[in-house]
Amino acid sequence: MPPVADPGETAGLADDSVFAVSSSLLQVALDPLDSSTRADVVTKRLQQAIALGLLRSGAPLPSEADLASQLQVSNVTLRASLAELRREGLIETKRGRGGGSFIRSGAGHDQAILRRQLLSLNIDEIRDTRDLQVGVTGRAAYLAAERARGYEVGRLSSFAQALAAASTPIARVKADFRFHAELAAATRSAHLTRVEIGIMTTLSPLLWIEGCEARPAHQSSTEHQAIVEAVAARDRNAARMHAEEHVHRTLDGLIELRMELGRVEDRA
Repeated sequence: MPPVADPGETAGLADDSVFAVSSSLLQVALDPLDSSTRADVVTKRLQQAIALGLLRSGAPLPSEADLASQLQVSNVTLRASLAELRREGLIETKRGRGGGSFIRSGAGHDQAILRRQLLSLNIDEIRDTRDLQVGVTGRAAYLAAERARGYEVGRLSSFAQALAAASTPIARVKADFRFHAELAAATRSAHLTRVEIGIMTTLSPLLWIEGCEARPAHQSSTEHQAIVEAVAARDRNAARMHAEEHVHRTLDGLIELRMELGRVEDRA
């Protein structure tokens, strides 16, 4: 069972405390990769963790040896990945006492990079992801309505509100990701939680690209709140229905966005 957030953890919306990262979410983001994984795959995994705020601005990365061990890749592969992150301006390296690699302020939210990442996906990949997430998130909502504790329902509501109040792409990415991650964690299913986080790790930054969001934030927030209300009422079928409809609308919006960006690219 994945650890869930402490009921005493702050959930205020006035500052970044609502996005405090639980160790379980970071563990999933840095799950072991295959030992033969290429450096570009490691780079993408770390880019996503940075974009989601799981690796926060100014925070130090683990030592190269520890990070390579956690990801289960070779030191050579990890060093190549870190070199690419430096070139992209996502991390910086400091020498001497207290040195190491650190996440740069504002890293992971270069809108041009995110647009290129979205364009690299084909429509069939997004449709496949939609079909998978409909089942995963729908089941998560169903089980959360059965198993969620009171403080978890409160946290879910806070993240729904945070998305409505978010004024920057970074804040929207964090609120959206954390809502889905916490919904899955409330199921007490480690496997389901890992699958949902894996999906949202890839999707969340692409849904909230500045100037070309997949959907208006207020619509997604309203749908999140409908899921919360069904979970709070212990209405499993309603929770599942709202979750499935939310995922369908969101990913359909992403497909439309991908098609439009493709048309713009073709005309350029």
